[in-house]
Order: sequence, then structure tokens, then C-alpha cells
Amino acid sequence: MAVSVPGDWPWPSKQHATAEGALHFIDVGVGPLVVFVHGTPTCSYEWRHQIQALHASHRCVAMDHLGFGRSERPSGAAYTPEAHAVRFRSFMDALAPAEPFTLVVHDFGGPIALDWALDHPARIARLIVVNSWMWSFEDDPVMWKRARMADGWLVRQLYRHANASLRLLLPAAYGDRRRIDPHAHRYYQSLFPDAESREQVLFTLARSLTRSSAYFARLWDGRALLQTVPMTLLWGTADRAFPVPVLERWHAAFPHADVRTFEGVGHWPHEEASDAFTTSLLHILQPRIHA
Repeated sequence: MAVSVPGDWPWPSKQHATAEGALHFIDVGVGPLVVFVHGTPTCSYEWRHQIQALHASHRCVAMDHLGFGRSERPSGAAYTPEAHAVRFRSFMDALAPAEPFTLVVHDFGGPIALDWALDHPARIARLIVVNSWMWSFEDDPVMWKRARMADGWLVRQLYRHANASLRLLLPAAYGDRRRIDPHAHRYYQSLFPDAESREQVLFTLARSLTRSSAYFARLWDGRALLQTVPMTLLWGTADRAFPVPVLERWHAAFPHADVRTFEGVGHWPHEEASDAFTTSLLHILQPRIHA
């Protein structure tokens, strides 16, 4: 995909080969490792503010899932959460961090990366969850109704022909649409210029909210494996996609987790309230410096 990268993403691109296509990633800085995992419909660029603040003191790694950002988008590849999780495993095997590291997940990045995390809890120094989930929505009538609506003919057409995921759903998930970075928004839209790419990559994840329910349930069934992992929940409380009850479910399952909320902020607190979010992240990762 010949899409120019914004100037505030100055780091050199690297590639990790998988059986289905190459994944783009950056690996910058020196120090304790932090791995950032994005969701949909964005890419690793959503972490630009945090990487800019951290890379002087931390090694920051951020990859694009297949089909997203600067990664390849082969027509015959699978773009389900399960397939993304397999490729994330391959990426982590290649990265092979020597010491326990911090894993930061957002949105679909949660169920994609936590499949690996459940098998390697001792490798994680801290898990930071940002407006994400790791369970089936079948036992939540409100969320299940939304999930079923996402797997319909109308939504498919809106994804294909109106780029609804980026033009409609992303702005709606902000606490205040006036805080959307127009340059970032245009960049994200430019990555999905045609109907086929939107259906192949973005709509596949939308419909997975029902079709991958068994996979999400399996993750939740293994949640006890994360009980000894230090955890922080960073949450935008005005998120219309993953509202406060989702945060409450996390905290009920992991009462040891540190909870830090951003009032009036939506689904992308690391973009919408980047200064406050980055300050919180610095406090978590460098507590003695920022005490």
C-alpha cells in the first residue's frame, strides 16, 4: 500500500514475515520493553504520542496487524481475531524478549494479544488494558444485541460503501468529536480506500463479535492465569463502544488491578486525551521518577 506516513511517525519500518504476509512494526529506544497492540480500524500509529514520550527511556515495539497500517494485505489471508492471534504469536516468538515486559492492549488488540499472554504470564511484567475486552458478549444482552447488529447486511454495506468503521463509528466512540485529530483521521481512512479492503479486514472483525464468540469465551475461561500479573486498566469512561460496565467486569475479575479513568473521554483515550494518558503511562512505568 503506497500511503505516505505522517511526519509525526518518524521511526524506520521493519518487517516480520508470517505464512500469510509481512507485518510492519517499529522497534525504537533502549530500556525496559513496552509492546503496544492496536485494535480496529486504526493501526500502530495510534500509539505515536506514547512512543514519542517513552522511547528515550524505554524500548518501544508497535506492530500493525495483517491488513492494517503498513502491513501487507493479501487477498487470501484470514482476518479473524483467531488468525491475528496466531500471527501475533509468531511475532512474539521472533521478538523473544529476554526479560519480562509491559504489554499494552487496546480494543481488538486485547483478544488478539491475550491469547499469547495466557500462555506466557511469567513473561509479562505488567499488563495495561485500554478500553478492551476478553470474553464473549453472549451473556450481556446490551452488548450481544450490538454484536448481532454488526453482523448484518446493512452494516456490511455501510462498511463497504461508506467506510462506516472510520467515518461513522470512530467519531461516535469519542467523548468529544472536536478532539479528533483530523490528520490522523484522514490517514486512517486512506489505509482503506476501497470496498474490498473494508470488508476483508474491517467488517471481518465487526462480524467476529458474534462469529468468534467461542474464541472469546475460551480466553475468559483462562483468565485465572493472569491473576498474578500486575495489571492496570486505563479507561475512557465516555466510550460508547465499551462503556463503564465493561471496565467494571474487568475489575470484578481482577480486583488487584489499578484503575485509572479519563472522564469525558471515549474509546481512544491515548489519542483523545493524549497528554493525560501519557502522563499516567509514565507514572506506571517510571514510578520512582514520577512519584
